[in-house]
Amino acid sequence: MTDAVPLLVADIGGTHARFAIATPQPEGLPALAHITTIPTADHPSLAGAYAAFAAGVPAPLPRNAVLAVACPAEGEVLQFTNNPWSIHPAALAAELGLDSVRLINDFEAVAHAVAHAGPGDLAPICGPRSGLPTRGVTSIIGPGTGLGVAMLVREGGLHAVVPTEAGHIGFAAVDGIEDLLLTAVRRGLHGRVSAERLVSGPGLAAIHLAMGGAPAENQKALWAEVLAQESSEARGTLERFLAMLGGFAGDIALAQGARAVVIAGGLGARIGERLAHPAFVERFRDKGRFREHMHGISVLRLLLDEPGLLGAAVA
Repeated sequence: MTDAVPLLVADIGGTHARFAIATPQPEGLPALAHITTIPTADHPSLAGAYAAFAAGVPAPLPRNAVLAVACPAEGEVLQFTNNPWSIHPAALAAELGLDSVRLINDFEAVAHAVAHAGPGDLAPICGPRSGLPTRGVTSIIGPGTGLGVAMLVREGGLHAVVPTEAGHIGFAAVDGIEDLLLTAVRRGLHGRVSAERLVSGPGLAAIHLAMGGAPAENQKALWAEVLAQESSEARGTLERFLAMLGGFAGDIALAQGARAVVIAGGLGARIGERLAHPAFVERFRDKGRFREHMHGISVLRLLLDEPGLLGAAVA
């Protein structure tokens, strides 16, 4: 987004599709207008959700778009990981009535937002309080409906973003409780259990049951109960989730050679300051012979609203 022409942007995940119009500003990130959140379950396809957005926005709409999608953004057909929509990139612009559509991975977009974030857009969790490194790798991790991961690489005043599907690596249990949890989830899936199956919004239900909690009415109600922290089961569930997220984040930092880690995603924002809980910090650092190394990695949380939309605009 290098000129002053407004751009249509979208951040399309498993649960919600967010649309907006982004307008460049003289400095910093673009301004977003007409931000609209549409449940993906309300429409059979992306085209239907886009039509609902367009109906509520004054004409004329921008003719060019960048869409951040929660799946690999390559191939003749894109299949979303956590919703039933699919996209045929070659036909998408015509289907939406636009001149051009560029597709990028959703966490690729978030990483671009992090690259343009100011010091006030990040809050420390643990490690050195030196902000983002000016060279080397920053790992961007975000639990939500899924578990997004991307790499931000900086060198010589430039930056590049590498999208990944690291949320789908195998889940690594570290104690008896997680062994039982892994066994229970594996039984339901009839095989392999990825980190995303547990370190995500939907994964909380399995953790809650393992910690002695009763089945919840729905995911939204469960998160409200857990964040309220009014029972021992709720406290145990949140601590276990934070520990598992911290362990995963530490593994990714080691695998990517990161000098910093940024926690983003819908749940990262919702959990907020609780990310500094010892359960998260200890598991992040508990990497055997690399424990001292982990103390030297800055871990921060992203404070930006709508990083997927902002990142799509500047990608």
